[in-house]
Amino acid sequence: MGKLNRTWLGLLPLLAFVSAFEILPVLMLVKSSLSGPDGLLLGNFARTLTPSIATAFANSLQLSLATALGGTLLGTIIAYAIATSSNATVRLSLTALANVTANFGGAPLAFAFVITLGSTGFITILLGYAGIDLYPGFRIYSIGGLGIAYLYFQLPLAILLVIPALKGLRREWREAAECLGASGLQYWTGIGLPILAPAMLASFFLLFANAFGAYATAWTLTGSDVNIIPVQIAALIRGEVKLDPALADALAVLSLLVMGSCLVAYQHFMRRMRHAA
Repeated sequence: MGKLNRTWLGLLPLLAFVSAFEILPVLMLVKSSLSGPDGLLLGNFARTLTPSIATAFANSLQLSLATALGGTLLGTIIAYAIATSSNATVRLSLTALANVTANFGGAPLAFAFVITLGSTGFITILLGYAGIDLYPGFRIYSIGGLGIAYLYFQLPLAILLVIPALKGLRREWREAAECLGASGLQYWTGIGLPILAPAMLASFFLLFANAFGAYATAWTLTGSDVNIIPVQIAALIRGEVKLDPALADALAVLSLLVMGSCLVAYQHFMRRMRHAA
């Protein structure tokens, strides 16, 4: 009993930190989203049913879905190339690069894309010399350009999530399948992909939540030109058009529900992946 008490005593600083910076802010956010002149009510959530906010949700969901799906599929292919490489230096170098780029986001990433793919960016000018005009057909300041920027940090994150599952694929399984007459396609559809599926689904849901809540990259790159939920929340808090913190809190709660659902799904598939291993 004494040992158990000492264990909980050691966790007190962590519990205090989590309560102060995670639990209490969320509780205050929920309370604020339900508060109004007449006490607790759902009026703030009813006010989210406007065409502008509906468009913001649609854009955020579309952007998150596209980058999560693209990042997961491309990340799995690249992760397979890394995991099956016979050169240990290449494997370690590319994994380290994925670690670095997965954490490179926000305003610096947006600025990097502006100076490379902006209207006067380095690559844009080089392509112009070659007779290829990106603009006005392509704009990095649009939702499509924002998707490309998101893929920059979504793709390496997917690589890091899928590589451990790829390492769990034993060479003996493929050799046994080939000995039994299975083709490469039959091996992947019957053995490889079912084993990788939990890791890929976990990657998809985490990438979806990651994209849905991203703000700094979107605001720095596109400003208010792209209507997505994080930009809507920031505008309501700063009062650029209309100061309405209660409505911003309601949107934040709805965003938390979306991202929380994704994280629950992520944890579920991660547990399945660990059990499969």
